[in-house]
Amino acid sequence: MSVEEQLKGIVTRIVHCEPEVLTPDNTWKDMKADSLDLVQILVAVEDTFGIEIPDEDTEKIHNFGEFVAYIERRVAEKASA
Repeated sequence: MSVEEQLKGIVTRIVHCEPEVLTPDNTWKDMKADSLDLVQILVAVEDTFGIEIPDEDTEKIHNFGEFVAYIERRVAEKASA
């Protein structure tokens, strides 16, 4: 399962949205995710992939496409470490 597919599973489970809503350009607001949802998503992603996501990085992520790219990059960094 790809990183993107895993992220879609996490987000749809927490936000209770349809996977079709998770397009690269859609923002958290488009997905109707509130701040508690975001915290739960980040914790689930950190646990799933064994990475840490600093708060300053989360402030730079504006849409689902950026989120996927960021997590893919962090997973690749962990694998090469």
